[in-house]
Amino acid sequence: MVGYIILAIIVVFLAVLLVRTAAFKPAPAPAEDFADVEFDKAKAADCLAQLVKCRTVSYTDHSLEDDAEFEKLIGLLPSLYPNVFAACDFTQLADRGILFRWPGKGSAKGEAPKASKADEGPAVLMAHYDVVPVEEKNWEKDPFCAEVSDGVMWGRGTLDTKVTFNGALFAADTLIAQGFVPEKDVYMAFSGQEEINGKGAVHIVDWFLEHGIEPAMVVDEGGAVVEGVFPGVSGACALIGIAEKGLMNVDFKLDTNGGHASAPAPHTPVGRLSQACVDIEDHPCKSHFTEPVLKMFDTLGRHSGFIYRMIFANLWCFGGVLDMICKKSGGELNALVRTTTAFTQMSGSKANNVIPPSASMTANVRINPADTSKTVLGHYRSVIKDPEIKIEAAVEAEPSRISRTDVDGWERVCRAVRGTWKGALVSPYLMVQCSDSRHYGRLSDRVYRFSAMDLTSEERRMIHGNNERIRLDCMARAVEFYIRLIQQC
Repeated sequence: MVGYIILAIIVVFLAVLLVRTAAFKPAPAPAEDFADVEFDKAKAADCLAQLVKCRTVSYTDHSLEDDAEFEKLIGLLPSLYPNVFAACDFTQLADRGILFRWPGKGSAKGEAPKASKADEGPAVLMAHYDVVPVEEKNWEKDPFCAEVSDGVMWGRGTLDTKVTFNGALFAADTLIAQGFVPEKDVYMAFSGQEEINGKGAVHIVDWFLEHGIEPAMVVDEGGAVVEGVFPGVSGACALIGIAEKGLMNVDFKLDTNGGHASAPAPHTPVGRLSQACVDIEDHPCKSHFTEPVLKMFDTLGRHSGFIYRMIFANLWCFGGVLDMICKKSGGELNALVRTTTAFTQMSGSKANNVIPPSASMTANVRINPADTSKTVLGHYRSVIKDPEIKIEAAVEAEPSRISRTDVDGWERVCRAVRGTWKGALVSPYLMVQCSDSRHYGRLSDRVYRFSAMDLTSEERRMIHGNNERIRLDCMARAVEFYIRLIQQC
């Protein structure tokens, strides 16, 4: 009798798994008819080239920056986007923040902006125009030449993010020339200090708060149209971040008496720190299937093969298996479900025969939305068994606010994506990097992180890397995306 009961339980269990898997199928695609978008692609490429030629490299040590290059870029904007300057108010804020206000119907250039609630608020299109430093000797071409070869433009910032800076402004310039006027105000908000976590975007958010403006939609860099990033899905996926992880850098320090290397103690400072490193790596932070990740699993998991669909349809059963896969494989999937710790630096003695009196190592930490800097530091202390190791943290940002997907702002972004990249699967996701958009959490729960590009895995590796470059057809689709997005505003 017991055997029959166990067999019945197993049969019911398998039936539940199979029924849930069978029901876990894609929702019907919306019936949409998208008109063609026309604009001057050659002119758009030339505008991007002029931006790339400006060496707007930002450094935490401002003495290394060339202010003239930032001023040069801003000085070019009236000639590159004359219709924008004719129709929009232009404001420069501290720390290289710049803001365009394109008045909607019922408003006029020069008028004071009106306070608004989210459902009736304006759209905000974001990008940054500063870039990271380059190692010119490691580039095949001049990093600031904007040379076009075989349909590809080379240069720092072509991907991150002068392409979307140009995309938003060129789209607005084109639509203004065609006589288009948005229903509500459209703001284009750009920072020149994003790469150093500067204050430009903070000042822009302060400006919105001071004027009582709550946006209906904020769009910044983030996910892109990519392939081969989700288990079992081979087609193109357009990933739109609805939240981003937090960031902190953690120093682990150990002070000792030092000494001569000829008579070491059983465990040297470097050895003890190394053990702490291994302890943390062997005991990663707990996984959390947060709202952005669950929505991604629910959207893309329905397009996976049978085995993966069974996993994603039954996380109540297979969540532990998925967690184990993530821990073993690391990489992007693991970064979606837990706080990650990447040890990046270590220092010890200045001489090869001296035990250092002080040694340290540094970890770059990306904080899951279910964690905080405090809980992560508590986890480190619990797994490190050496009480003499000091832990000091510099918190750059806590995890961002999670944005809504049940509002019109989200649907506008999705429609613009579907119209530009036909056939791509549009999905929410958790952005594992940090961006200026995190500051907008003080202002809105409608912040969407999408870099309007279709990128190969090789191109994604070029961001912040050597030989950064963009295909001109990819650049053109960025403009097309912003035209489609603005047309809904």
